[in-house]
Amino acid sequence: MSASVVEAKPVLKWRVVDIAVASVIGVASALIYWAVAFFSAAPWSVLEAVVPGLAGIFNGLWLFAGPLAAVIVRKPGAALYAEVVAGVLEALMGNMWGGVETFLIAFVQGLCAEIAFAVFAYRKWNLPVMMFSGALSGLGCWAYSFFTHLQAIDLNGSYGIVYLITTVLSGLVFAGVAMWYLYIGIAKTGALDNFASGRMVRNRTR
Repeated sequence: MSASVVEAKPVLKWRVVDIAVASVIGVASALIYWAVAFFSAAPWSVLEAVVPGLAGIFNGLWLFAGPLAAVIVRKPGAALYAEVVAGVLEALMGNMWGGVETFLIAFVQGLCAEIAFAVFAYRKWNLPVMMFSGALSGLGCWAYSFFTHLQAIDLNGSYGIVYLITTVLSGLVFAGVAMWYLYIGIAKTGALDNFASGRMVRNRTR
């Protein structure tokens, strides 16, 4: 299902329903992020033992709130808002990173996801742009990690390169491709008919 569109004049002003849906996405994502942090600990250690940096393939599971909110709401700041909401709530539920670090990395990831849509002035909505958003969010995740808790590791070493590749690819797949098709699936149910993004999909399937 292709729902690619270039909007001639996007409506950039937020509505109450935009805030509500972006918030719901943030809350739901926080629950998933928290569960991923809990259940991925053991597999993460195994992958790191096999190939250092390979565990970056899990990182996309913490990146999807931003791209999903952006493609549905289609307002400036939607990706950043949803990712920060998800990060803050995940921290409040308790995780290994603590509140400040969780907020900061969520902000960086959300901002990077936002850049992909801003580059096209919030007018282009398709799978490649979603993949770009997910990949940029992964790049932000990698960069934040290497300038904070992984700063002692050589960026140009094998770990840095493997972690970069796996994190960016994970973001591209989980936050980009998977969220695009999730959006399409949700839109087909009619749940997004209050949004131009939802009506566009429904009109093309009639």
